[in-house]
Amino acid sequence: MLYLLSVISKAQIKFIVSLREKKHRVKEGLFIAEGPKVIRDLIDNHLELQDVYATNKFEQDLPLKTLIDATTLKKISSLKTPNKAVAVFKIPTESPIDDEQITICLDQIRDPGNLGTIMRTCDWFGIQHIVCDHKSVDQYNSKVVQSAMGSTGRISITYTDLQAYLLAQRRPIYRADMQGESIYNKQLEENAIIVFGNEANGISQNIKSLLPKALHIPRKGKAESLNLASSVAIMLSHFTN
Repeated sequence: MLYLLSVISKAQIKFIVSLREKKHRVKEGLFIAEGPKVIRDLIDNHLELQDVYATNKFEQDLPLKTLIDATTLKKISSLKTPNKAVAVFKIPTESPIDDEQITICLDQIRDPGNLGTIMRTCDWFGIQHIVCDHKSVDQYNSKVVQSAMGSTGRISITYTDLQAYLLAQRRPIYRADMQGESIYNKQLEENAIIVFGNEANGISQNIKSLLPKALHIPRKGKAESLNLASSVAIMLSHFTN
């Protein structure tokens, strides 16, 4: 273990803070994670650790620990209440899509909490890959990393032209839509693709027009809609039995 008692420079603080923005994450190939549990989970997932900045109140060992005071932690943390440590990790190489299992596709997903929860849900049900369009929130956004918890590094996300990706597929494709067939009347193919839309507007029209097959979760009560992440969870619970 290497321990450094350090006052980090303004330039270092500026660099760490810059990783909150996607353009800097892409340029540097780095992202940040916060809190001892999340950091340990990412290390366990074999993500390459660059450094850990932690207060001296953080008692348990982590490699490459740079000790900082609470004031500095607050400067580099993106959380309202900083959680003892901020780590910088290298963005891993994207893994290939497994065409033999269910693939979740997301169209213009903007909410970091939703994407992180969907990643965690896919991880729970053994789904290893998600495909997103370029307008969806970045998987290495710090809020996504926090929400995904330990699933970052186990779930790979491909960002692509979703319309072109779907047109190139020879696999069965379904859209999540209230006008579709009940999931409880359907046995899904093992390599099917399920497309989910934006939280507010659903699947964009150019994507929807490509997908004649639709699935829905029957409503028994009076709620207007389901949270996006909840919809993904219910469908995966049913189709991965």
